Amino acid sequence: MDIVVIRYHAGNIQSVLFALERMGYRACVTDDARLIRSADRVIFPGVGEASSAMAYLKARKLDEVIRSLTQPVLGICLGMQLLARYSEENNTACLGIFPEEVKKFSPTAGLKVPQIGWNQITDLRSPLFDGVKNGAYVYFVHSYYVPCCAYTIATASYGISYSAAIHRDQFYAVQFHPEKSAQTGERILKNFIHLS
Repeated sequence: MDIVVIRYHAGNIQSVLFALERMGYRACVTDDARLIRSADRVIFPGVGEASSAMAYLKARKLDEVIRSLTQPVLGICLGMQLLARYSEENNTACLGIFPEEVKKFSPTAGLKVPQIGWNQITDLRSPLFDGVKNGAYVYFVHSYYVPCCAYTIATASYGISYSAAIHRDQFYAVQFHPEKSAQTGERILKNFIHLS
């Protein structure tokens, strides 16, 4: 299985590689369009800021590459948000694969922004979550979110209910970090790698 992790000026790539290695998979980290297009699976992770990440993608024409992919793609955290149409984070036009707007959490009583830590995912409806219990805990670090929408395949709650995962065609995306979510996260990564 040829797995590529997209390099694009965003953090957290190393922890994704470590998680894959623990599971017995090797991945190539690259911003080479040819290698990305030829991979069996593409992972688009990231921790960072939307506008600078999009600037990096556009400068290297990786925005066009990502939109053209036909194999299964998994966006993680910032990678999920960049697959949307627009982010409130610095008024950023994103990739537009999902026609949704990324919103910023409003601080509410007792809830800090960003959300950092373990939270439950519910309403699981995708092969991505085969073998994962409804209400399983996964690890989140984020200030922005995709509202619940037609593409939502899992939800989480932090003051409001929002999309913990979304899916459209070959594009899957999760707001949480499966690479930091212990056995549940490993199961989700394995499910992604074995999607038919």
